Amino acid sequence: MSPRQQTYFVLTIVYSMDTKLSLNFGKIIRELRKEKDISQEELGFRSNLHRTYIGMIERGEKNITLENIEKLSKGLDVSMKLIFEKLNKIH
Repeated sequence: MSPRQQTYFVLTIVYSMDTKLSLNFGKIIRELRKEKDISQEELGFRSNLHRTYIGMIERGEKNITLENIEKLSKGLDVSMKLIFEKLNKIH
């Protein structure tokens, strides 16, 4: 394998890992939101985040900051610890 191919291979693996993490995180947020029976718009309001941003998080399209994870946890009325425990179980 050439150095260029090795670089591409490593970048592909890293990208896949990050994508999987974001997808799993989004899946957890969607699951918790549906358990609370609230819309993305309502969660956005409760979290002080835009509703379209909530959708992007749930689809795994955003790499979310800790500050926004905290906002989501408050909006969902769950602890950040619970979110990370769920994430640890599936990731």
